[in-house]
Amino acid sequence: MRSTNSTGTSPPRADRTSAGTESAPAEHSADESTPDRVSSIVAAMSLRQKVGQLFVTVAHGATADAPHSGNREDYGVDTPAEVVREFQLGGVIHFSWTDSLREPRQIAELSNDLQRTALDSGAGIPLTIATDQEQGAVTRIGEPATALPGNMALGAARDPHRAAQAADVTGRELRAMGITQNFAPVGDVNVDPENPVIGVRSFGSDPELVAGLTRAQVRGHQDFGSAANTVSATVKHFPGHGDTSVDSHTALPVVDHTAEQWRRLDAPPFRAAIAAGTDSVMTAHIKFPRLDDSGEPATLSREILTGMLREELGFAGVVVTDSLRMEGVLELHPNEPVSVLAFRAGADQLLMPRDLGSAIESVVAAVRSGELSERDVDRSVTRILRMKERRGLLDDPLVDPNAVGRVVGSERNAHRARRITDSTVTVLRNDSGLLPLRERPRDVLVTGWGTDAVAELARLVRKRGPRAEALPTGSSPDSGTVERVTSLAQQHEAVIVLTNAAWKESNSAQRDLLRSLGGTRTPVIAVAVRDPYDAAYAEQVRTWLATYSHRTVSLESLARVLFGEVAPVGKLPVPVPDPLRPGKDRYPFGHGVTW
Repeated sequence: MRSTNSTGTSPPRADRTSAGTESAPAEHSADESTPDRVSSIVAAMSLRQKVGQLFVTVAHGATADAPHSGNREDYGVDTPAEVVREFQLGGVIHFSWTDSLREPRQIAELSNDLQRTALDSGAGIPLTIATDQEQGAVTRIGEPATALPGNMALGAARDPHRAAQAADVTGRELRAMGITQNFAPVGDVNVDPENPVIGVRSFGSDPELVAGLTRAQVRGHQDFGSAANTVSATVKHFPGHGDTSVDSHTALPVVDHTAEQWRRLDAPPFRAAIAAGTDSVMTAHIKFPRLDDSGEPATLSREILTGMLREELGFAGVVVTDSLRMEGVLELHPNEPVSVLAFRAGADQLLMPRDLGSAIESVVAAVRSGELSERDVDRSVTRILRMKERRGLLDDPLVDPNAVGRVVGSERNAHRARRITDSTVTVLRNDSGLLPLRERPRDVLVTGWGTDAVAELARLVRKRGPRAEALPTGSSPDSGTVERVTSLAQQHEAVIVLTNAAWKESNSAQRDLLRSLGGTRTPVIAVAVRDPYDAAYAEQVRTWLATYSHRTVSLESLARVLFGEVAPVGKLPVPVPDPLRPGKDRYPFGHGVTW
Protein backbone atom coordinates (compact mmCIF):
# COMPACT_ATOMS: atom_id res chain seq x y z
CA MET A 1 0.00 0.00 0.00
CA ARG A 2 3.01 2.33 -0.17
CA SER A 3 4.05 2.05 -3.82
CA THR A 4 4.16 5.32 -5.73
CA ASN A 5 2.79 3.66 -8.87
CA SER A 6 -0.98 3.62 -9.28
CA THR A 7 -2.79 0.30 -9.26
CA GLY A 8 -6.22 -0.80 -10.34
CA THR A 9 -8.24 0.59 -13.20
CA SER A 10 -7.27 4.13 -14.07
CA PRO A 11 -8.50 6.44 -16.80
CA PRO A 12 -6.71 6.37 -20.15
CA ARG A 13 -3.38 8.16 -19.86
CA ALA A 14 -2.09 11.15 -21.78
CA ASP A 15 0.90 13.43 -21.48
CA ARG A 16 0.88 15.81 -18.54
CA THR A 17 0.20 19.42 -19.38
CA SER A 18 2.44 22.10 -17.93
CA ALA A 19 0.92 25.07 -16.14
CA GLY A 20 3.97 27.21 -16.67
CA THR A 21 2.34 30.16 -18.36
CA GLU A 22 -0.30 32.58 -17.21
CA SER A 23 -3.80 31.43 -18.00
CA ALA A 24 -6.80 33.32 -19.32
CA PRO A 25 -10.51 32.53 -19.23
CA ALA A 26 -10.24 30.67 -22.52
CA GLU A 27 -7.52 28.53 -20.98
CA HIS A 28 -10.22 26.23 -19.63
CA SER A 29 -11.03 25.45 -23.23
CA ALA A 30 -7.42 25.43 -24.37
CA ASP A 31 -6.55 22.97 -21.61
CA GLU A 32 -9.09 20.59 -23.09
CA SER A 33 -6.44 19.46 -25.58
CA THR A 34 -7.54 15.84 -25.18
CA PRO A 35 -11.33 16.24 -25.04
CA ASP A 36 -11.98 12.66 -26.17
CA ARG A 37 -10.41 11.31 -22.98
CA VAL A 38 -12.62 13.24 -20.59
CA SER A 39 -15.69 12.85 -22.78
CA SER A 40 -15.19 9.11 -23.04
CA ILE A 41 -14.79 8.79 -19.26
CA VAL A 42 -18.02 10.71 -18.64
CA ALA A 43 -19.90 8.72 -21.29
CA ALA A 44 -18.91 5.44 -19.61
CA MET A 45 -20.07 6.48 -16.13
CA SER A 46 -23.36 5.53 -14.54
CA LEU A 47 -25.59 8.27 -13.14
CA ARG A 48 -24.67 7.21 -9.60
CA GLN A 49 -20.96 7.46 -10.41
CA LYS A 50 -21.38 10.89 -11.97
CA VAL A 51 -23.31 12.22 -9.00
CA GLY A 52 -20.61 10.88 -6.67
CA GLN A 53 -18.07 13.03 -8.51
CA LEU A 54 -19.98 16.15 -7.46
CA PHE A 55 -19.41 15.54 -3.75
CA VAL A 56 -16.39 16.46 -1.60
CA THR A 57 -16.47 15.63 2.09
CA VAL A 58 -14.40 14.65 5.12
CA ALA A 59 -13.18 11.16 5.95
CA HIS A 60 -12.07 10.72 9.56
CA GLY A 61 -8.74 9.10 10.38
CA ALA A 62 -5.00 9.29 9.90
CA THR A 63 -4.76 6.13 7.79
CA ALA A 64 -7.06 4.91 5.07
CA ASP A 65 -7.78 1.47 6.55
CA ALA A 66 -8.03 2.25 10.28
CA PRO A 67 -11.54 2.42 11.79
CA HIS A 68 -12.57 5.80 13.21
CA SER A 69 -15.73 6.53 15.17
CA GLY A 70 -16.33 9.70 13.15
CA ASN A 71 -16.90 7.68 9.98
CA ARG A 72 -19.33 5.35 11.72
CA GLU A 73 -21.22 8.33 13.15
CA ASP A 74 -21.32 10.32 9.89
CA TYR A 75 -21.57 7.62 7.25
CA GLY A 76 -22.26 4.23 8.81
CA VAL A 77 -18.88 2.82 7.70
CA ASP A 78 -15.61 2.51 9.59
CA THR A 79 -12.61 3.68 7.59
CA PRO A 80 -11.72 6.58 5.27
CA ALA A 81 -11.26 4.10 2.43
CA GLU A 82 -14.77 2.80 2.97
CA VAL A 83 -16.15 6.36 2.81
CA VAL A 84 -14.51 6.87 -0.59
CA ARG A 85 -15.56 3.43 -1.86
CA GLU A 86 -19.12 3.42 -0.52
CA PHE A 87 -20.06 6.85 -1.85
CA GLN A 88 -17.83 6.86 -4.97
CA LEU A 89 -16.69 10.37 -4.07
CA GLY A 90 -15.19 12.95 -6.35
CA GLY A 91 -13.07 14.41 -3.57
CA VAL A 92 -12.19 14.56 0.11
CA ILE A 93 -11.15 17.45 2.31
CA HIS A 94 -8.64 17.17 5.16
CA PHE A 95 -8.86 18.95 8.53
CA SER A 96 -7.00 18.52 11.79
CA TRP A 97 -10.33 17.83 13.54
CA THR A 98 -10.84 14.80 11.30
CA ASP A 99 -7.45 13.47 12.47
CA SER A 100 -6.22 13.61 8.88
CA LEU A 101 -3.33 16.05 9.28
CA ARG A 102 -0.80 14.71 11.78
CA GLU A 103 2.46 15.21 9.87
CA PRO A 104 3.59 15.50 6.24
CA ARG A 105 4.55 11.91 5.47
CA GLN A 106 1.37 10.59 7.08
CA ILE A 107 -0.68 13.04 4.99
CA ALA A 108 1.06 11.87 1.81
CA GLU A 109 0.48 8.20 2.62
CA LEU A 110 -3.17 8.82 3.53
CA SER A 111 -3.66 10.75 0.29
CA ASN A 112 -2.05 7.98 -1.76
CA ASP A 113 -4.12 5.24 -0.17
CA LEU A 114 -7.34 7.18 -0.69
CA GLN A 115 -6.36 7.71 -4.32
CA ARG A 116 -5.73 3.97 -4.72
CA THR A 117 -9.15 3.29 -3.26
CA ALA A 118 -10.74 5.68 -5.76
CA LEU A 119 -8.84 4.11 -8.65
CA ASP A 120 -9.91 0.61 -7.58
CA SER A 121 -13.60 1.42 -7.16
CA GLY A 122 -16.50 3.01 -8.97
CA ALA A 123 -15.47 4.67 -12.21
CA GLY A 124 -11.76 4.49 -11.29
CA ILE A 125 -11.35 8.28 -11.23
CA PRO A 126 -8.79 9.97 -8.94
CA LEU A 127 -9.95 12.27 -6.16
CA THR A 128 -9.47 15.92 -5.64
CA ILE A 129 -7.93 16.18 -2.17
CA ALA A 130 -8.49 19.58 -0.62
CA THR A 131 -7.77 21.66 2.44
CA ASP A 132 -7.86 25.33 3.49
CA GLN A 133 -4.19 26.31 3.73
CA GLU A 134 -4.79 30.05 3.51
CA GLN A 135 -1.81 30.70 5.83
CA GLY A 136 -1.98 33.10 8.73
CA ALA A 137 -5.26 32.89 10.64
CA VAL A 138 -6.47 29.82 8.73
CA THR A 139 -3.66 27.28 8.57
CA ARG A 140 -4.67 23.62 8.58
CA ILE A 141 -1.17 22.12 8.40
CA GLY A 142 1.35 23.42 10.90
CA GLU A 143 5.07 22.89 11.26
CA PRO A 144 7.17 21.49 9.75
CA ALA A 145 5.18 22.89 6.81
CA THR A 146 6.46 26.35 5.92
CA ALA A 147 4.52 29.06 7.76
CA LEU A 148 3.54 32.36 6.17
CA PRO A 149 1.70 35.29 7.78
CA GLY A 150 -1.48 35.35 5.67
CA ASN A 151 -3.27 37.66 3.29
CA MET A 152 -3.50 40.97 5.13
CA ALA A 153 0.22 40.80 5.81
CA LEU A 154 0.80 40.27 2.07
CA GLY A 155 -1.47 43.23 1.46
CA ALA A 156 0.86 45.31 3.64
CA ALA A 157 3.84 44.16 1.56
CA ARG A 158 2.17 45.47 -1.63
CA ASP A 159 4.19 43.05 -3.78
CA PRO A 160 2.42 40.72 -6.24
CA HIS A 161 5.66 38.83 -6.87
CA ARG A 162 5.99 37.96 -3.18
CA ALA A 163 2.31 37.05 -2.97
CA ALA A 164 2.84 34.65 -5.87
CA GLN A 165 5.95 33.24 -4.19
CA ALA A 166 3.97 32.63 -1.01
CA ALA A 167 1.32 30.71 -2.98
CA ASP A 168 4.01 28.77 -4.82
CA VAL A 169 5.63 27.67 -1.54
CA THR A 170 2.28 26.67 -0.09
CA GLY A 171 1.11 24.89 -3.23
CA ARG A 172 4.29 22.87 -3.77
CA GLU A 173 4.25 21.68 -0.16
CA LEU A 174 0.57 20.75 -0.35
CA ARG A 175 1.09 18.80 -3.56
CA ALA A 176 4.05 16.94 -2.07
CA MET A 177 1.58 15.71 0.58
CA GLY A 178 -0.92 14.63 -2.07
CA ILE A 179 -3.26 17.61 -1.69
CA THR A 180 -4.45 18.81 -5.08
CA GLN A 181 -6.90 21.65 -4.39
CA ASN A 182 -6.34 24.53 -1.98
CA PHE A 183 -9.39 26.47 -0.87
CA ALA A 184 -7.45 29.71 -1.19
CA PRO A 185 -6.84 32.55 -1.82
CA VAL A 186 -9.50 34.63 -0.12
CA GLY A 187 -10.55 37.25 -2.66
CA ASP A 188 -12.94 39.11 -0.36
CA VAL A 189 -12.42 42.87 -0.01
CA ASN A 190 -12.53 43.66 3.72
CA VAL A 191 -14.87 46.64 3.57
CA ASP A 192 -16.20 46.26 7.14
CA PRO A 193 -13.52 46.57 9.86
CA GLU A 194 -15.79 44.66 12.23
CA ASN A 195 -16.12 41.67 9.90
CA PRO A 196 -16.10 38.67 12.26
CA VAL A 197 -15.07 35.99 9.80
CA ILE A 198 -12.81 37.57 7.13
CA GLY A 199 -10.65 40.33 8.65
CA VAL A 200 -6.97 39.48 8.25
CA ARG A 201 -7.91 36.66 5.86
CA SER A 202 -8.43 39.43 3.28
CA PHE A 203 -5.60 41.18 1.43
CA GLY A 204 -7.16 44.52 2.33
CA SER A 205 -9.93 47.03 1.77
CA ASP A 206 -8.96 48.30 -1.69
CA PRO A 207 -10.45 46.32 -4.62
CA GLU A 208 -7.49 47.02 -6.90
CA LEU A 209 -4.95 45.86 -4.31
CA VAL A 210 -6.97 42.73 -3.52
CA ALA A 211 -7.45 41.96 -7.22
CA GLY A 212 -3.73 42.19 -7.97
CA LEU A 213 -2.71 39.95 -5.10
CA THR A 214 -5.51 37.46 -5.77
CA ARG A 215 -4.35 37.19 -9.38
CA ALA A 216 -0.78 36.68 -8.18
CA GLN A 217 -1.74 33.90 -5.80
CA VAL A 218 -3.76 32.06 -8.44
CA ARG A 219 -0.66 32.07 -10.63
CA GLY A 220 1.55 31.00 -7.73
CA HIS A 221 -0.67 28.03 -7.00
CA GLN A 222 -1.22 26.92 -10.59
CA ASP A 223 1.46 28.24 -12.93
CA PHE A 224 4.86 28.00 -11.24
CA GLY A 225 5.63 24.38 -12.05
CA SER A 226 4.55 21.27 -13.90
CA ALA A 227 1.06 19.91 -13.39
CA ALA A 228 2.37 17.42 -10.83
CA ASN A 229 3.84 20.22 -8.67
CA THR A 230 0.86 22.57 -8.59
CA VAL A 231 -2.55 22.72 -6.96
CA SER A 232 -5.90 24.08 -8.04
CA ALA A 233 -6.56 27.53 -6.63
CA THR A 234 -10.04 28.22 -5.25
CA VAL A 235 -10.88 31.91 -4.94
CA LYS A 236 -13.50 32.62 -2.28
CA HIS A 237 -16.16 33.63 -1.26
CA PHE A 238 -18.23 34.64 -4.32
CA PRO A 239 -19.83 37.15 -4.73
CA GLY A 240 -17.94 38.68 -1.77
CA HIS A 241 -17.86 38.18 2.01
CA GLY A 242 -15.98 41.36 2.95
CA ASP A 243 -18.82 43.66 4.02
CA THR A 244 -20.52 41.50 6.64
CA SER A 245 -20.89 41.81 10.39
CA VAL A 246 -22.30 38.27 10.72
CA ASP A 247 -20.42 34.96 10.51
CA SER A 248 -22.02 32.69 7.90
CA HIS A 249 -20.93 29.65 9.91
CA THR A 250 -23.57 30.52 12.48
CA ALA A 251 -26.19 32.66 10.66
CA LEU A 252 -27.12 34.07 7.26
CA PRO A 253 -25.46 37.46 6.61
CA VAL A 254 -27.01 40.09 4.37
CA VAL A 255 -24.97 42.44 2.15
CA ASP A 256 -26.91 45.43 0.82
CA HIS A 257 -24.60 46.28 -2.10
CA THR A 258 -26.23 47.39 -5.30
CA ALA A 259 -25.12 45.82 -8.57
CA GLU A 260 -22.96 48.89 -9.23
CA GLN A 261 -21.36 48.69 -5.80
CA TRP A 262 -20.75 44.98 -6.27
CA ARG A 263 -19.04 45.52 -9.62
CA ARG A 264 -16.86 48.26 -8.10
CA LEU A 265 -16.07 46.75 -4.66
CA ASP A 266 -16.52 42.97 -4.68
CA ALA A 267 -16.15 41.79 -8.25
CA PRO A 268 -12.60 42.96 -9.20
CA PRO A 269 -10.71 40.17 -7.36
CA PHE A 270 -12.93 37.48 -8.88
CA ARG A 271 -12.65 39.05 -12.30
CA ALA A 272 -8.84 39.08 -11.93
CA ALA A 273 -8.77 35.48 -10.73
CA ILE A 274 -10.85 34.34 -13.69
CA ALA A 275 -8.53 36.21 -16.07
CA ALA A 276 -5.62 34.38 -14.43
CA GLY A 277 -7.31 31.03 -15.08
CA THR A 278 -8.34 29.99 -11.58
CA ASP A 279 -9.46 26.37 -11.55
CA SER A 280 -12.26 26.97 -9.09
CA VAL A 281 -14.34 29.55 -7.23
CA MET A 282 -16.05 29.00 -3.87
CA THR A 283 -19.49 30.39 -3.10
CA ALA A 284 -20.61 32.41 -0.08
CA HIS A 285 -23.62 31.67 2.11
CA ILE A 286 -24.68 35.33 2.01
CA LYS A 287 -27.82 37.10 0.83
CA PHE A 288 -27.36 39.95 -1.67
CA PRO A 289 -30.97 41.15 -1.96
CA ARG A 290 -30.14 43.81 -4.53
CA LEU A 291 -28.44 41.23 -6.75
CA ASP A 292 -31.12 38.58 -6.30
CA ASP A 293 -34.47 39.38 -4.71
CA SER A 294 -35.39 35.71 -4.24
CA GLY A 295 -34.10 35.79 -0.67
CA GLU A 296 -31.72 32.88 -1.28
CA PRO A 297 -28.07 32.91 -0.17
CA ALA A 298 -25.62 33.17 -3.06
CA THR A 299 -24.80 29.45 -2.86
CA LEU A 300 -28.41 28.67 -3.79
CA SER A 301 -28.94 31.58 -6.19
CA ARG A 302 -29.03 30.83 -9.90
CA GLU A 303 -29.06 34.56 -10.58
CA ILE A 304 -25.70 34.92 -8.80
CA LEU A 305 -23.88 31.67 -9.64
CA THR A 306 -25.06 31.24 -13.20
CA GLY A 307 -26.12 34.75 -14.17
CA MET A 308 -23.25 36.70 -12.61
CA LEU A 309 -20.36 34.27 -12.17
CA ARG A 310 -20.83 32.21 -15.32
CA GLU A 311 -22.46 34.65 -17.72
CA GLU A 312 -21.32 38.10 -16.64
CA LEU A 313 -17.78 37.23 -15.48
CA GLY A 314 -17.34 34.39 -17.96
CA PHE A 315 -16.13 31.76 -15.51
CA ALA A 316 -15.90 28.32 -17.14
CA GLY A 317 -14.21 26.41 -14.33
CA VAL A 318 -15.44 24.57 -11.24
CA VAL A 319 -17.83 26.24 -8.80
CA VAL A 320 -17.54 24.73 -5.31
CA THR A 321 -19.93 25.52 -2.49
CA ASP A 322 -18.75 26.54 0.93
CA SER A 323 -19.55 23.84 3.49
CA LEU A 324 -23.16 22.76 3.24
CA ARG A 325 -23.14 22.12 6.99
CA MET A 326 -22.99 25.85 7.76
CA GLU A 327 -26.02 27.62 9.19
CA GLY A 328 -25.80 30.32 6.52
CA VAL A 329 -27.01 27.87 3.87
CA LEU A 330 -29.32 25.81 6.11
CA GLU A 331 -31.17 28.65 7.84
CA LEU A 332 -33.84 28.97 5.16
CA HIS A 333 -33.86 25.27 4.20
CA PRO A 334 -33.40 23.18 7.35
CA ASN A 335 -35.39 20.24 5.97
CA GLU A 336 -34.74 20.55 2.24
CA PRO A 337 -32.08 18.93 0.03
CA VAL A 338 -29.70 21.91 -0.20
CA SER A 339 -27.37 19.90 -2.45
CA VAL A 340 -30.08 19.83 -5.12
CA LEU A 341 -30.72 23.54 -4.66
CA ALA A 342 -26.99 24.38 -4.91
CA PHE A 343 -26.52 22.26 -8.02
CA ARG A 344 -29.58 23.81 -9.65
CA ALA A 345 -28.15 27.26 -8.92
CA GLY A 346 -24.92 26.42 -10.78
CA ALA A 347 -22.53 24.72 -8.32
CA ASP A 348 -20.38 21.79 -9.49
CA GLN A 349 -18.65 20.55 -6.33
CA LEU A 350 -20.95 20.12 -3.31
CA LEU A 351 -18.90 20.43 -0.15
CA MET A 352 -19.56 18.59 3.10
CA PRO A 353 -23.34 18.05 3.14
CA ARG A 354 -24.74 17.28 6.57
CA ASP A 355 -26.04 13.84 5.51
CA LEU A 356 -23.91 12.60 2.64
CA GLY A 357 -25.94 9.53 1.73
CA SER A 358 -29.22 11.43 1.65
CA ALA A 359 -27.59 14.28 -0.30
CA ILE A 360 -26.33 11.95 -3.01
CA GLU A 361 -29.66 10.15 -3.27
CA SER A 362 -31.52 13.47 -3.43
CA VAL A 363 -29.48 14.53 -6.47
CA VAL A 364 -29.91 11.13 -8.16
CA ALA A 365 -33.66 11.24 -7.51
CA ALA A 366 -33.90 14.82 -8.81
CA VAL A 367 -32.24 13.77 -12.07
CA ARG A 368 -34.47 10.72 -12.48
CA SER A 369 -37.58 12.81 -11.82
CA GLY A 370 -36.52 15.47 -14.32
CA GLU A 371 -36.09 18.17 -11.67
CA LEU A 372 -32.40 18.28 -12.61
CA SER A 373 -30.97 17.61 -16.05
CA GLU A 374 -28.50 14.76 -16.53
CA ARG A 375 -26.93 16.92 -19.23
CA ASP A 376 -26.14 19.49 -16.51
CA VAL A 377 -24.64 16.73 -14.37
CA ASP A 378 -22.46 15.69 -17.31
CA ARG A 379 -21.36 19.30 -17.77
CA SER A 380 -20.35 19.64 -14.10
CA VAL A 381 -18.55 16.28 -14.05
CA THR A 382 -16.70 17.33 -17.20
CA ARG A 383 -15.55 20.54 -15.50
CA ILE A 384 -14.36 18.57 -12.47
CA LEU A 385 -12.46 16.08 -14.62
CA ARG A 386 -10.89 18.89 -16.66
CA MET A 387 -9.63 20.38 -13.39
CA LYS A 388 -8.19 17.02 -12.39
CA GLU A 389 -6.61 16.70 -15.82
CA ARG A 390 -4.96 20.13 -15.56
CA ARG A 391 -3.30 19.09 -12.30
CA GLY A 392 -2.04 15.83 -13.81
CA LEU A 393 -4.32 13.60 -11.75
CA LEU A 394 -5.64 11.63 -14.70
CA ASP A 395 -2.04 10.68 -15.49
CA ASP A 396 -0.83 9.77 -11.99
CA PRO A 397 -2.45 11.01 -8.77
CA LEU A 398 0.13 9.53 -6.40
CA VAL A 399 3.07 11.23 -4.69
CA ASP A 400 6.36 9.92 -3.33
CA PRO A 401 6.24 9.83 0.49
CA ASN A 402 10.03 9.56 0.55
CA ALA A 403 10.30 12.98 -1.11
CA VAL A 404 8.02 14.80 1.33
CA GLY A 405 10.83 15.73 3.71
CA ARG A 406 12.84 17.33 0.92
CA VAL A 407 9.96 19.64 -0.02
CA VAL A 408 7.84 20.37 3.03
CA GLY A 409 9.58 22.81 5.35
CA SER A 410 12.74 22.95 3.26
CA GLU A 411 15.39 25.54 4.08
CA ARG A 412 14.81 27.13 0.68
CA ASN A 413 11.13 27.59 1.47
CA ALA A 414 11.94 28.89 4.96
CA HIS A 415 14.33 31.45 3.45
CA ARG A 416 11.64 32.60 1.01
CA ALA A 417 9.12 32.85 3.83
CA ARG A 418 11.49 35.05 5.87
CA ARG A 419 12.07 37.41 2.95
CA ILE A 420 8.35 37.66 2.27
CA THR A 421 7.44 38.24 5.92
CA ASP A 422 10.15 40.85 6.47
CA SER A 423 8.30 43.01 3.93
CA THR A 424 4.99 42.84 5.82
CA VAL A 425 5.73 44.42 9.23
CA THR A 426 4.16 47.86 9.43
CA VAL A 427 5.25 50.63 11.78
CA LEU A 428 2.24 52.83 12.45
CA ARG A 429 3.73 55.19 14.98
CA ASN A 430 7.25 55.99 16.18
CA ASP A 431 6.62 59.40 17.71
CA SER A 432 9.44 59.28 20.25
CA GLY A 433 11.96 57.84 17.79
CA LEU A 434 12.34 54.78 19.99
CA LEU A 435 12.80 52.47 17.01
CA PRO A 436 15.00 50.91 15.90
CA LEU A 437 16.49 49.77 19.21
CA ARG A 438 20.09 50.48 18.25
CA GLU A 439 20.94 51.37 21.85
CA ARG A 440 19.63 48.11 23.17
CA PRO A 441 17.88 48.11 26.53
CA ARG A 442 19.50 45.89 29.13
CA ASP A 443 16.20 44.31 30.14
CA VAL A 444 12.79 44.11 28.46
CA LEU A 445 9.36 43.03 29.67
CA VAL A 446 7.36 41.18 27.01
CA THR A 447 3.69 41.00 27.91
CA GLY A 448 0.14 41.07 26.59
CA TRP A 449 -1.96 38.63 24.58
CA GLY A 450 -0.83 35.10 23.75
CA THR A 451 1.14 32.78 26.01
CA ASP A 452 3.10 31.21 23.16
CA ALA A 453 3.60 34.47 21.26
CA VAL A 454 4.84 36.34 24.34
CA ALA A 455 7.26 33.51 25.19
CA GLU A 456 8.54 33.31 21.62
CA LEU A 457 9.10 37.05 21.31
CA ALA A 458 10.91 37.11 24.66
CA ARG A 459 13.19 34.37 23.34
CA LEU A 460 13.90 36.37 20.21
CA VAL A 461 14.71 39.47 22.29
CA ARG A 462 17.11 37.49 24.52
CA LYS A 463 18.77 36.13 21.40
CA ARG A 464 19.77 39.73 20.62
CA GLY A 465 21.40 40.42 23.98
CA PRO A 466 18.94 42.03 26.41
CA ARG A 467 17.41 40.16 29.30
CA ALA A 468 13.73 39.55 28.61
CA GLU A 469 10.99 38.54 31.00
CA ALA A 470 7.81 37.00 29.55
CA LEU A 471 4.54 37.74 31.32
CA PRO A 472 1.44 36.89 29.22
CA THR A 473 -1.85 38.43 30.32
CA GLY A 474 -4.39 36.80 28.00
CA SER A 475 -7.09 38.55 26.01
CA SER A 476 -8.94 39.95 29.07
CA PRO A 477 -6.53 40.77 31.92
CA ASP A 478 -8.28 41.60 35.18
CA SER A 479 -7.50 44.76 37.15
CA GLY A 480 -5.07 42.91 39.40
CA THR A 481 -3.09 41.67 36.41
CA VAL A 482 -3.02 45.15 34.87
CA GLU A 483 -1.73 46.60 38.14
CA ARG A 484 0.90 43.89 38.54
CA VAL A 485 2.22 44.25 34.96
CA THR A 486 2.30 48.03 35.25
CA SER A 487 4.30 47.85 38.46
CA LEU A 488 6.72 45.36 36.94
CA ALA A 489 7.11 47.48 33.80
CA GLN A 490 8.66 50.25 35.86
CA GLN A 491 11.48 47.90 36.78
CA HIS A 492 12.46 47.38 33.11
CA GLU A 493 14.02 49.64 30.50
CA ALA A 494 11.41 48.83 27.84
CA VAL A 495 8.09 47.03 27.48
CA ILE A 496 6.77 45.22 24.42
CA VAL A 497 3.05 44.50 24.67
CA LEU A 498 1.14 42.32 22.17
CA THR A 499 -2.53 42.93 21.38
CA ASN A 500 -5.06 40.79 19.56
CA ALA A 501 -8.44 42.29 18.63
CA ALA A 502 -8.23 44.88 21.41
CA TRP A 503 -10.61 46.99 19.33
CA LYS A 504 -13.45 44.62 20.26
CA GLU A 505 -15.50 45.62 23.28
CA SER A 506 -15.15 42.09 24.62
CA ASN A 507 -11.39 42.64 24.77
CA SER A 508 -11.46 46.13 26.25
CA ALA A 509 -9.28 44.98 29.17
CA GLN A 510 -6.37 44.90 26.73
CA ARG A 511 -6.89 48.63 26.22
CA ASP A 512 -6.83 49.16 29.99
CA LEU A 513 -3.44 47.45 30.07
CA LEU A 514 -2.13 49.61 27.21
CA ARG A 515 -3.29 52.83 28.83
CA SER A 516 -1.86 51.86 32.20
CA LEU A 517 1.51 50.99 30.68
CA GLY A 518 1.44 54.19 28.63
CA GLY A 519 1.17 56.16 31.86
CA THR A 520 4.55 54.94 33.13
CA ARG A 521 7.95 56.40 32.31
CA THR A 522 9.07 53.12 30.75
CA PRO A 523 9.09 53.21 26.93
CA VAL A 524 6.26 51.05 25.57
CA ILE A 525 6.17 49.33 22.18
CA ALA A 526 2.72 47.99 21.26
CA VAL A 527 2.26 45.41 18.53
CA ALA A 528 -1.08 44.42 17.00
CA VAL A 529 -0.55 40.77 16.09
CA ARG A 530 -3.86 40.41 14.26
CA ASP A 531 -6.05 43.37 13.23
CA PRO A 532 -4.23 46.72 12.95
CA TYR A 533 -7.35 48.47 14.30
CA ASP A 534 -6.03 48.09 17.87
CA ALA A 535 -3.63 50.98 17.29
CA ALA A 536 -6.45 53.53 17.49
CA TYR A 537 -7.35 52.66 21.07
CA ALA A 538 -4.39 53.77 23.17
CA GLU A 539 -3.06 57.25 22.40
CA GLN A 540 -0.83 57.02 25.49
CA VAL A 541 1.35 54.51 23.61
CA ARG A 542 3.56 56.38 21.18
CA THR A 543 5.12 53.40 19.38
CA TRP A 544 2.85 51.03 17.43
CA LEU A 545 3.48 48.24 14.94
CA ALA A 546 1.26 45.75 13.13
CA THR A 547 2.24 42.23 12.05
CA TYR A 548 -1.25 40.91 11.07
CA SER A 549 -0.16 37.51 12.41
CA HIS A 550 1.24 35.92 15.55
CA ARG A 551 2.92 33.03 13.72
CA THR A 552 6.58 32.53 14.62
CA VAL A 553 7.69 33.70 11.19
CA SER A 554 5.97 37.05 11.84
CA LEU A 555 7.45 37.43 15.31
CA GLU A 556 10.90 36.77 13.87
CA SER A 557 10.41 39.54 11.32
CA LEU A 558 9.07 41.79 14.07
CA ALA A 559 12.25 41.24 16.09
CA ARG A 560 14.41 42.06 13.06
CA VAL A 561 12.52 45.32 12.58
CA LEU A 562 12.63 46.25 16.28
CA PHE A 563 16.38 45.82 16.44
CA GLY A 564 17.16 47.50 13.13
CA GLU A 565 18.23 44.39 11.23
CA VAL A 566 15.74 45.19 8.46
CA ALA A 567 13.87 48.39 7.70
CA PRO A 568 10.07 48.29 7.88
CA VAL A 569 8.41 48.62 4.49
CA GLY A 570 4.83 47.51 5.22
CA LYS A 571 1.96 49.86 4.39
CA LEU A 572 -1.51 49.60 5.86
CA PRO A 573 -3.73 47.55 3.51
CA VAL A 574 -6.81 48.84 5.36
CA PRO A 575 -7.56 52.17 7.02
CA VAL A 576 -7.65 52.21 10.83
CA PRO A 577 -10.82 54.09 11.88
CA ASP A 578 -10.70 56.64 14.66
CA PRO A 579 -13.16 55.47 17.35
CA LEU A 580 -13.51 59.03 18.69
CA ARG A 581 -14.28 60.58 15.30
CA PRO A 582 -16.79 58.50 13.32
CA GLY A 583 -16.09 58.62 9.62
CA LYS A 584 -12.46 59.64 10.14
CA ASP A 585 -9.34 57.49 10.04
CA ARG A 586 -6.70 57.45 12.76
CA TYR A 587 -4.27 55.91 10.28
CA PRO A 588 -5.18 56.06 6.56
CA PHE A 589 -4.90 53.30 4.00
CA GLY A 590 -1.28 53.12 2.83
CA HIS A 591 0.19 54.60 6.02
CA GLY A 592 3.52 53.26 7.22
CA VAL A 593 6.65 54.64 8.88
CA THR A 594 10.13 53.58 7.91
CA TRP A 595 13.74 54.59 8.54
